[in-house]
Amino acid sequence: MHAAELAEILSSQRNVWVITGAGISAASGIPTYRDHGGQWKSATPIQHQEFVADANKRQRYWARSAVGWPTIADAEPNTSHQILAQMEKHNLIHYLVTQNVDGLHQKAGHQQVVDLHGRLDQAFCLNCGKYETRQSIQERLIAENPFLPEVNQQPAPDGDAHLSDEIISQVKAPLCTACGGILKPDVVFFGGTVPKPIVEDASSSLASASLMLVVGSSLTVYSGFRFCKIAEKLEIPIVAINQGATRADDLLSHKFSCDSGLLLQETYQLLNLNS
Repeated sequence: MHAAELAEILSSQRNVWVITGAGISAASGIPTYRDHGGQWKSATPIQHQEFVADANKRQRYWARSAVGWPTIADAEPNTSHQILAQMEKHNLIHYLVTQNVDGLHQKAGHQQVVDLHGRLDQAFCLNCGKYETRQSIQERLIAENPFLPEVNQQPAPDGDAHLSDEIISQVKAPLCTACGGILKPDVVFFGGTVPKPIVEDASSSLASASLMLVVGSSLTVYSGFRFCKIAEKLEIPIVAINQGATRADDLLSHKFSCDSGLLLQETYQLLNLNS
């Protein structure tokens, strides 16, 4: 029933603008920050300013990241990522913004992806600007903290993991190999700001869209919700697939409160784009 309705909506579209959130990657084994009601599942994540200003916070971040990174590195795209990539291939989707930092859309073969909050698979030095891959940093972390592979803890969102203060206190945080400066993952931490050119480009692309499709996001964070306000102003219909409430519920023309993978797969089959 849902698939038939969504297929009918999409069948007349050829310029769909998509934004995705943490809910789309949950099926790939990556934990989400919030439950279906939009409430935090645990303590709030690290803030931008505290990471920059506090060496102890950086030690905490890198200790937890060392244990949690494999969850991101080993994750594979799920049905939602794959179907969206196929929809792009057949020119139904022309622009996709993701609030995730896991790179799974690209891994699924999606070509036009805007990483609104950056990518976790790289980091850069706040002093000299040199970039380093996250995998290279991981190898250095393990070499300098050989006890970490034996730590078995519950993974948390965005490559984080829950660790005891005792373990964290033993970890030596990585520094820039070029100048010894502070290494920061190339992501927008909570309290940080999305670069203006990214927002402007996404907004400009949305202005030419015939439909906005939200997949797996509560849109609680304003950096994503702002595009719903833009779509409303431009009178562009907004459709959401999300298990739970969204900040934009009163702006939606249609909402499907169900699993995105199954719905997108069935919808794709009904659209028969391969014919």
